[in-house]
Amino acid sequence: MQANAIRRAFVDFFTERGHTVRPSASLIPTDPTLLLTNAGMVPFKPYFLGEEPAPWPRAVSIQKCVRTVDIDLIGTTARHLTMFEMLGNFSFGDYFKEQAIRYAYDFVTGPLGLDPGLLWYTVHETDDEAEEIWIDGIGVPADRVQRGGNDNFWQMGVPGPCGPASELFIDRGPAYGPPGGPIGGGEDRFVELWNLVFMQNIQDEPYHVVGDLPAKSIDTGTGLERLAMVLQGVDTLFEVDCVQDVLQASSRLLRLTYGEAERVDVALRLLADHARASTFLIGDRVMPGNEGRGYVVRRLIRRAVRHAWQLGSRRPIMPPLAEVTMDVMAEAYPDLVANRDFILHVFEREESQFRRTLATGIRMLDEALEITPKGAVVSGSLAFRLHDTYGFPIHLTREIVTEQQRSVDMDGYEKEMAAQRARAKAAWKGGEEAVRFESYKRVLDAIGPTDFLGYGNDAAPARVLAMLCEGEPVDRAVAGQVVEIFLDRTPFYAEAGGQVGDVGIIESPSGRIEVGDTQAGVVGLHGHRGRITRGFIQNGQPVDARIDGPRRDRIRKSHTGTHLLHSALREVIGDHANQAGSLVEDGRLRFDFSHYAPVSAEELSEVEGLVNRRVVDNHSVGTVETTKDEAEAMGALAFFGDKYGDRVRVVSVGGFSVEFCGGTHVDTSAEIGPLLVTTESSIGANLRRVEALTGMAAYDHARQIRAGLADVGRFLGVPMSEVPDRVRRLADRADELASDLARIEQRARSDLAAHLAGTSQRTGDTSWVIARLDDHPPAALREVGMQVRDRLGSGVVVLGSSVNGKGALLGLVSRDLVESGFSAADIVLVGARILGGGGSRDPELAQAGGPTGAKLGEALDAIREAVSSRLAS
Repeated sequence: MQANAIRRAFVDFFTERGHTVRPSASLIPTDPTLLLTNAGMVPFKPYFLGEEPAPWPRAVSIQKCVRTVDIDLIGTTARHLTMFEMLGNFSFGDYFKEQAIRYAYDFVTGPLGLDPGLLWYTVHETDDEAEEIWIDGIGVPADRVQRGGNDNFWQMGVPGPCGPASELFIDRGPAYGPPGGPIGGGEDRFVELWNLVFMQNIQDEPYHVVGDLPAKSIDTGTGLERLAMVLQGVDTLFEVDCVQDVLQASSRLLRLTYGEAERVDVALRLLADHARASTFLIGDRVMPGNEGRGYVVRRLIRRAVRHAWQLGSRRPIMPPLAEVTMDVMAEAYPDLVANRDFILHVFEREESQFRRTLATGIRMLDEALEITPKGAVVSGSLAFRLHDTYGFPIHLTREIVTEQQRSVDMDGYEKEMAAQRARAKAAWKGGEEAVRFESYKRVLDAIGPTDFLGYGNDAAPARVLAMLCEGEPVDRAVAGQVVEIFLDRTPFYAEAGGQVGDVGIIESPSGRIEVGDTQAGVVGLHGHRGRITRGFIQNGQPVDARIDGPRRDRIRKSHTGTHLLHSALREVIGDHANQAGSLVEDGRLRFDFSHYAPVSAEELSEVEGLVNRRVVDNHSVGTVETTKDEAEAMGALAFFGDKYGDRVRVVSVGGFSVEFCGGTHVDTSAEIGPLLVTTESSIGANLRRVEALTGMAAYDHARQIRAGLADVGRFLGVPMSEVPDRVRRLADRADELASDLARIEQRARSDLAAHLAGTSQRTGDTSWVIARLDDHPPAALREVGMQVRDRLGSGVVVLGSSVNGKGALLGLVSRDLVESGFSAADIVLVGARILGGGGSRDPELAQAGGPTGAKLGEALDAIREAVSSRLAS
């Protein structure tokens, strides 16, 4: 039974039983406590927590997942994968244990055709009910049901839903390990097929239950690859059809045979795994980088390339493996194929850059070994940097170092690794963001969501429901205090989707607040942050809430302008230019997007021109609320990492821009006014940023530029339209004059060198020159000094200069004198000490200096005495 057939059988089975089919969510979760989507239930977490009502009582999904906690084990075991597919069925307050257990048993023994005599079952040690259902309800033998501890209690490692679990295992027979069942037997023999989580509790930290969920729910997960391993009768996950093709491609590319050597097998398995995982991550627009998700992708690619390198590969390995991955997964994930060119381009750039980096890392290690005596220790920080930055595993560093009769400071290395793991763990748990989220969640639970009226109103009557002062709930606040106030309804837009929050005034019969910002601490809760400027405000009071209307109008221009800019970028540089972040403000916008190279001036001009043509064409701007599925069917762009409910708002401009968006917009594109791109820059690996002005801010900017050009034109005596051509001609003339001046200076330095060489002193067979050349910068000293040395043949040259109060020295010694023990570094150091500084250590050409330029003469005299004495001896 092939992977595609397993997927179809699973979905069909649960669809027939009233489950709504849900597509795989992005690997970029909306949950701020998670780095990546690591379980099938992640997209449904708000429903399990009761934060949002579930749109359907039952759901079935096949969710792509990535877990990196076992990344160092990948390739060394038969059962670990970084990227895997989780088949799951879910109940949101509908059916519970009995039906979930029945569905699981019926599916594995029905459509999958597994022998019930080979199945084993586990339940949590406290779960009598689940055990009874298996034995009395399903009729499985009692000796096939075992009780477990924490392994049978499911939780995600962060605050959230949890509950006891029951697992299904299959016995693959004595060839795979000892008997005893899942608890006590061999892991390779008793393979977990399905985990049934009875989602009934909530935890604040792992395994610490603090309460019950609003409704008892079901979350199940069965790994597609593990099912395929059992059904296809193969020994490892790497031999199933959806993985094996990538492994075989690795074998062909490296011209190595799988199964002949363990070292080779580990590398081939790792290549297959990492190629699959990174292909899916890049397909979901996770770009390689040095932090967060980007670091996960970069690490996967670098580990794979480094293993290929160790096996002799000097040609790109990841793009062809990504192509095979996309071909294998095309039926289940057509979006991978649609993004093929983009995915391959990212792989090509990342691998080519890393291959250069890898060569650099090897050189770094070689250089470290050169200065480390035999028997000594290479620093742990260097070993960690090689591992973290250049992809070197510690065992490779130790192997190379040991071959050179040195050792690695493993204590120092482990200290660096521990610090990195602590940083990663903190980032994974969401840090302070998760704490703030829980704080606002308590307010939301107490007062309910805010009714937003701002799409059609600048002002509205409302009532104060809650207030926070310095993070603590208060019933009353007085003039001078800074508070965050929560109303039952509001015209104030809370910052979201890049659009800044509104400012304005909230007034009650007894007081007034000047609102400086509006934020949504959790979805649906608008917090108005400001200072009480008069009287007092208290809970329960009626208030009038008014936004700064003209400011909102300018923000609306920028927000619709952002949509036009995004659309134009995708048309000009490609559909891969997806939004990675934005800032929409009064009169200006910032738009971050995925792209692997700088946007050229010609492309930026084309983008800006396209936007402004569409502004002038005065297209209508429409908004509609619909279901998420219907919006996607309309072609609306959704952005990975943004959180959408089942009902979404779609904003369209003309027929060229359709996006999910909850922000405020103009009614027609002409209201935007001019849009002028001001800058384009890099903000990280494969991420670019464009900044622009809109409306009167854009006009004022253009007017200032025009006025500046007019001033330059008057100065040059030409019309404004001729300024660029005149400036180009002036620049060309300046370049010519600079070249002429450089030639004159070069001749002058050559004449000076000849003069100095002609005045050289001689001791024995050696000529030497020591001279002061004030106002000569180090580069000029170097040029004159090398010419003097070349004219002398065998000799010593020391030149000094005082520039801006600092002393500079240059020493040169011919190679024959260096070989006899004479050192330029030793000579200039004599003078450098007098100048209050130090110098370089090159024996042939050394530079030195210090802050006390007034002592340059004294320094040169000391050098002259040292050279004379040394030559005489």
